[in-house]
Amino acid sequence: MNKLVGFALSQRLLTLLLAILLAAGGYQAFRQLPIDAFPDVSPTQVKIIIKAPGMTPEEVETRITAPIEVELLGIPNQTMLRSISKYALTDITLDFAEGTDIYWARQQVAERLNSIWSALPAGIEGGIAPMTTPLGEMFMFTVDGDLSLTERRTLLEWVIRPALRTVPGVADVNVLGGYVRTFEIIPDPFQMAARGVDSAMLEEAITANNSNDGSGRINEGEETLLVRAQGRIETLDDLASVVVRSANGIPVSVADVAEVRIGSVTRYGAVTQNGEDEAVQGLVLGLRGANAGDIVAGTKAKLDEIRAALPDGVTINVFYDRGRLVEQAVSTVGRALTEAVILVFILLVLFLGDLRAALTVALVLPLSALVTFMLMRQFGMSANLMSLGGLAIAIGMLVDAAVVVVENIATQLSEGEERSRLPRLHVIYRAVSEVAVPVTSGIGIIIVVFLPLLSLQGLEGKLFSPVALTISFALGASLILSLTVIPVLASFLLRNVSHQEPWLPRKLGNVYEPVLHWCLDHTRWVIGGAVLMLALSAGVYPFIGKTFMPEMDEGDIIVQLEKLPSITLAQSVNVDLNVEREILAQVPEVIRIVARVGSDEIGMDPMGLNESDMFMVLKPMREWRMHTKVELIEAIREVLDQFPGVAYGFTQPIQMRTSEMLTGVRGDVAIKLFGSDLGELTDISEEVATLLRSIEGSEDVFVSRNEGVQYLTLDIDQVAAGRLAIHTDDLQRTLRAQIEGLPVGIVQEGIRRTPLLIRAAGPVRNSAEGLAGLPLSVEAGGWLPVSGVASLSRVEGVVSVARERSQRFAVIRTNVAGRDLVGFVDEARQRVAESVALPAGYFLQWGGQFENQQRAAARLSVVIPVAIGLILLLLFSTFGSVRQALLVLANIPFALVGGVFALALTGEYLSVPASVGFIALLGIAVLNGVVMVTYFNQLGAQGLSMQEVILEGAKRRLRPVLMTASIAAFGLVPLLFASGPGSEIQRPLAIVVIGGLISATLLTLVLLPILYRRFGVPLETH
Repeated sequence: MNKLVGFALSQRLLTLLLAILLAAGGYQAFRQLPIDAFPDVSPTQVKIIIKAPGMTPEEVETRITAPIEVELLGIPNQTMLRSISKYALTDITLDFAEGTDIYWARQQVAERLNSIWSALPAGIEGGIAPMTTPLGEMFMFTVDGDLSLTERRTLLEWVIRPALRTVPGVADVNVLGGYVRTFEIIPDPFQMAARGVDSAMLEEAITANNSNDGSGRINEGEETLLVRAQGRIETLDDLASVVVRSANGIPVSVADVAEVRIGSVTRYGAVTQNGEDEAVQGLVLGLRGANAGDIVAGTKAKLDEIRAALPDGVTINVFYDRGRLVEQAVSTVGRALTEAVILVFILLVLFLGDLRAALTVALVLPLSALVTFMLMRQFGMSANLMSLGGLAIAIGMLVDAAVVVVENIATQLSEGEERSRLPRLHVIYRAVSEVAVPVTSGIGIIIVVFLPLLSLQGLEGKLFSPVALTISFALGASLILSLTVIPVLASFLLRNVSHQEPWLPRKLGNVYEPVLHWCLDHTRWVIGGAVLMLALSAGVYPFIGKTFMPEMDEGDIIVQLEKLPSITLAQSVNVDLNVEREILAQVPEVIRIVARVGSDEIGMDPMGLNESDMFMVLKPMREWRMHTKVELIEAIREVLDQFPGVAYGFTQPIQMRTSEMLTGVRGDVAIKLFGSDLGELTDISEEVATLLRSIEGSEDVFVSRNEGVQYLTLDIDQVAAGRLAIHTDDLQRTLRAQIEGLPVGIVQEGIRRTPLLIRAAGPVRNSAEGLAGLPLSVEAGGWLPVSGVASLSRVEGVVSVARERSQRFAVIRTNVAGRDLVGFVDEARQRVAESVALPAGYFLQWGGQFENQQRAAARLSVVIPVAIGLILLLLFSTFGSVRQALLVLANIPFALVGGVFALALTGEYLSVPASVGFIALLGIAVLNGVVMVTYFNQLGAQGLSMQEVILEGAKRRLRPVLMTASIAAFGLVPLLFASGPGSEIQRPLAIVVIGGLISATLLTLVLLPILYRRFGVPLETH
């Protein structure tokens, strides 16, 4: 350390030049840092999405999902495998251990999927989803104008989407709503039967007559002609003129047995807007690890380019922009940082009594921050709510080393030069060398306290690891700067140092001295009062509610609606439009609503036709009639209650995706019921849901209705079908072609690829009777209806089949309001255990945010003792005495007293941020004790009596103890009163640290001298 200090002072210009280069590098690193609202909390996750048109959920499960799951089991580092099978779709999700390379994981999944693909049913499509994350939804907009839904969809899919996919960091652009344009062939069954044409012949003719091909080249004189045969279908007329067969020399064309027209593919979802009509929506998905700020900026720039090429009257209207949330969250922390720096500088001036000295100390703040940005860039971190929040938390601690160094330099300069003829720089070197070791030890203790946070797992680990890293980076940088750059700056700035003690420390000393004398004379009263406070806090602690994380207000609201499972898409859209109209009419704070029903185009969010996500754009809060978001939600709730049969729940964009990502479901509490029979799962789920609704604090209790889907089942008479040479596969293919639509190729229109489908007319597709009378061609000639070879019956079926680790399960979820999460779950668990009898083979698993809270609490119960153990080792190495190390550690329980009372008085719950606040308290409280005990030892070594040691040492160390505590506390005050996205997460931490510092500082100044007098050194040495 001394060599480092000596080098810096002997090469002052070089040191300043290096500091300037370091600052420039830090600024450049900050500009290049990825910026987001949240750290990337997603695990290494791979999704497989497979579409199987026409298949029921149970068929999808048995024929597609289960075989793929069996194949995927056993991939190394796999931590979770879950799936959901719905009509015509399966969504399989694999989570891998933290640190697994995403490209390696996708390769392993792709290899397993390729090996099983040939064994899966024909006609399915899909595969591995784009390499985005569940939090990758960056930007949402609608395409509005006078064009039809089909034209708007085509514009978005073939003009806007390709352009946006060129933006760096964009994984894909999801297209939702509208109609996908198709060329349709509507067979006339009677004409086909009369002309001896069956479905296979029609399909074969269209497929065989829809291609262009090159034939080579021929020479004609001196020129070469490239020969190509052009037979591709380009127009409806081309399609109509395709010959299916020739009967007695008379060609039978497609137009003779079918109608050709422009239509659309079967829709599995739609988008509505503002209660007016359907809409077309674009959703920009970001790549895993991409810079959210850059994606949003690039998307906006590209849209500005595109607008000039759009048809007249067409507009692109944005309704969700992650950039706004990023800007608000970062500005929340940035504003708190700025305010904290101002408060810290004011306190430095008051305590040091010298503007130049305060400025010298304060310069360590921006320099440490810039070095931290360089290290964040090096470690691949982003600038977000948590990483910048770590800087805000550390602001008060960053000046500790510089304060000690500058204070000792000022003291030596005011006295040393009068006593000796030493050069000025040598005096500064000696002053810094005297405090280098204790300063390094003190900062090291604080860093050690935060390092165990790196062991946190899951969501809490990804949120608070950046906090621990930025604090450690900043404190390490401040230590190095305090021993190098700060002495050099002091050599230039500190010229005329005053001998008089500043006004504030002098006044505080006048108050403290009589208080200290009284406490030393009434030790029993002081110790008794401290023990009483400790006992009271222990009594209060069990009554403090416990939760995982405070809910971050993202500024947007999403309402999730669920209707009857058998509802049609058209009716579901109609319900959404009615709900939107009523909300806009009765709740003027909502200015725009965009709702999505059913699944999206890619299949990233496989909802049913009865499920909707309703995204609400709100007015600025200053224009609301109510004062809080809770009141606004209640107003919306009153509107939704006017729609019987519609279940609903409230969430936010990131909150919704985070819950889904970590647990597979949405909600504060998710109760997973595992079992084999779907009917039994549904019945027990309803029973549990009814019980939950009776528990105080439950809100938006929700269990998916997994029954009620109406199925028209065709039981094929194998004997009758065999007698007529009708094969089951052919019959099923014919039915799929008639109802769902059978793809038979594409029509190339320029760069656009328009699907070419064979499908039935409306009467067949829209009624059971029409399907029963559908004529089938037979080999012997003529035809017979479907009802001639199959009996039709109407039955109820399931909506979906959810699986986790190859076991079926159902989910009951609820949000918790007005009480703590852990207390609610404890009561719910007890009530469910008493009232719900589970059959053999069925069991419950409690998850959601509660699961995260339990994991975090278990980890912290190990982490905090480990941190205390590490502190004890450092204290022993500092003092060389177990007795004094334990004496300093005794400050910790009294620091916790203030934190506990602060939580109780403010009504905050004990959450992960509050627990991190208690960890921060450990370092600051121990640092104060080290400052006090170290000086006691120095005075004792000079031969003073114990009473003189206590009185003189406590008075002389009053200023550094108060400076350390007050600067740390006031540095967090801006977080205490901050508003905006993210302030909810930082506030519990600030409350705990400020409350704990009050009690820790008071007890350090009055109780520690008493304890040191009694236990600090062996009695025989007094």
